[in-house]
Amino acid sequence: MKHDLLITGISQLVTADGPGPKRGRAMRAIKLVEHAAIAISSGVITWTGKASGWSDEAASTVDIGNRAVVPGLIDPHTHAVWAGDRLNDFEARTSNVTYEAILATGGGIRSTIRATAAASLDDLVALAKPRLDSLIASGATTIEIKSGYGFTPAAELSMLEAIRTLSKTVQARIAPTLLIHIPPANQSERLDYVAHVCNDLIPVTAKRKLATSVDVFVEKESWTVAEAELILRAAIEHGLAVRLHSDQFHSIGGVELGIRFNALSIDHLEACGSEQIAQLAASSTISTLLPGVSLHLGTPAAPGRELIDAGAAVAIGTDLNPGSAPLFSASTATALAVRLNGLTAQEALVAGTVNAACALGLTNAGRIEPGCPADFLVLHSSDWRDLSYTLGANPVRDVWIGGRRLNK
Repeated sequence: MKHDLLITGISQLVTADGPGPKRGRAMRAIKLVEHAAIAISSGVITWTGKASGWSDEAASTVDIGNRAVVPGLIDPHTHAVWAGDRLNDFEARTSNVTYEAILATGGGIRSTIRATAAASLDDLVALAKPRLDSLIASGATTIEIKSGYGFTPAAELSMLEAIRTLSKTVQARIAPTLLIHIPPANQSERLDYVAHVCNDLIPVTAKRKLATSVDVFVEKESWTVAEAELILRAAIEHGLAVRLHSDQFHSIGGVELGIRFNALSIDHLEACGSEQIAQLAASSTISTLLPGVSLHLGTPAAPGRELIDAGAAVAIGTDLNPGSAPLFSASTATALAVRLNGLTAQEALVAGTVNAACALGLTNAGRIEPGCPADFLVLHSSDWRDLSYTLGANPVRDVWIGGRRLNK
C-alpha cells in the first residue's frame, strides 16, 4: 500500500486508547511508542508504530527532528464569541468589590450580553477569530463554542450564525452549542422565557442545524433544576444532545439532573461533593474541569483527583470567556489541571484529548490511531510531558489538522 505522507523523527508518540463502552470513562493509561512514525492518506491516519517497523511506501516524508507527538487537544468548553470587555469588572474585583456591587453598577455578565447583542454578525466573527487562532496555536484542533451571551432568541441565533461562519474560516474543527445561560432579571418573565426557548429557539436551532447540543446553566443565580429539565426535554425532542454547567458555586441538583438525562458532560463541578462524585463515576457522563476559572477567580478547584479515583471520566476545557476565564491556551488548561485539580500528566493528556472528545459526542477524535483524522501536535520538546509542564511559553511547535501542517 502506498500512503500520502510519512511523519518520521518522532522521539515519543503518545496517545490514549479509544473510547470504552461508557463514552471513554475512567481512562487514565496512555500508549507510548519511542522512535515512532505516522502514515497518513487523505487526511486520515493509516499506520502508526516504531519507525523500524515501517515497510510500506509513502509519496513524501517529513522528518520532525526527534520531537514528541501527541494528539490534537480538544477544547470542549468555550464562550469564544463575545463583544465588549470585562476589564472594569476585573479591576473592581481585585479591589475587593463584590460581584453584587459590580452588577449593580451595570457590570458583570449582563454587560457582556448588552455588548454582544449590539454587535453585528461580522463584528462577532472578527472579534472571535483571533481568540480561536490563539487556541489553535496552543494545540486545540477541535473547539467547542457556545452561544449564551445573546439572551434574546434573535441574538442567540445571531451568535450561532457567527459560530457557523467561524467554522468555515478557522482551521480547527468547531462544535457549536446553544447555551441557555442566565434567566431574565425580572423573575416574572422566567416562565415566558423558558417557553420561548423550548417552543421557538430550540426548534429553529435544530432545523437550521446551528448547534449539535444544548447546554443549560443550573445554579442558584441562574436556572433551577425544574426549569432546566423543561429545556433539556425540548432539546432531546428535537434531536440535540444535552450538557450542563452545574455545581460551580452550589450543588442544587444539576449533577443528578444531567445524569438522569444522560448528558454528554457536566462542566464546572467545583462545588460537587462525595454523593455527586459517586454518581458521576457510576454514569457515562463526562466530568469537565475548568481550572482557568479557579485560577482567575481564586475559587476552589473542582475535585479532579477524587473524581478520577472514584472512576469518573474527566475532561479539561479552557472555559474561555471575558468574565471568569480569559484563558486562550488549551495546553495551559491541561497544565493547570495538573496543578489545581490534582491530575497526573498522563491523566491530563487523556482528559484533554479522548475524554474531551467524548464530552462532545465525538468518537473518532483525540487519538492517534489508524482510522482517526490526522490531528496531532509536534512539541518543541522530545519529551511529551512538556505539554503540561511548561508555563508561560507555548510547548507546541506545529499543529497538524487533517494531515496538513498549519501555517504559522
